[in-house]
Amino acid sequence: MSNDAVQTWIGNTVQENEVVLFMKGTPNFPQCGFSGQVVQMLDYLGVPFKGINVLENDEIRNGIKEFTNWPTVPQLYIKGEFVGGCDIIREMFEKGELKSHFAEQGVELADA
Repeated sequence: MSNDAVQTWIGNTVQENEVVLFMKGTPNFPQCGFSGQVVQMLDYLGVPFKGINVLENDEIRNGIKEFTNWPTVPQLYIKGEFVGGCDIIREMFEKGELKSHFAEQGVELADA
């Protein structure tokens, strides 16, 4: 896939899904601690999300970093908007801001 095609695919994926987590591993089997932490927070809040395993494709793994100009994975997107990586998500979660951000964006949370 060309770089342009990768960027287009990432852009479409982010736009077509309410909540997307670009991560190492899968939601059921995270393959890094930071990805695992974000999955745990999303699961705790009852957020349905699409997990993209960047370890399956180097073009996506590198392309997502270029897409946001953010050097690390995981990366969380809500309604097409980049929210942050593990540290930012954890901070928002601890302050109660993550749950309210989902509510403000109109993301339905499952009963936790």
